[in-house]
Amino acid sequence: MKYTNATKVLPEKLIMEIQKYVQGETLYIPKQEAEYKDWGSLSGGRRLLDQRNVAIRNAFISNSSIDQLAMEYFLSTETIKKIVYSYKK
Repeated sequence: MKYTNATKVLPEKLIMEIQKYVQGETLYIPKQEAEYKDWGSLSGGRRLLDQRNVAIRNAFISNSSIDQLAMEYFLSTETIKKIVYSYKK
């Protein structure tokens, strides 16, 4: 998390108003919900997991067993079941 000195970005009147409630402490101001990014959208992690899951579903459709897929992808059988029995467009 990046910290910024309030005097560099906020008007003096606003700082004086905030000081009525908090002085000398770190104050976290969250982003607006519209600014949030989905998990893995910036790093590409979500895309990689989606590709892996598609490969697992395709292998299951092509008669690979749950146990085989669990060993191949180093996942639990329960995780493989969740992947193959869930439908994602």
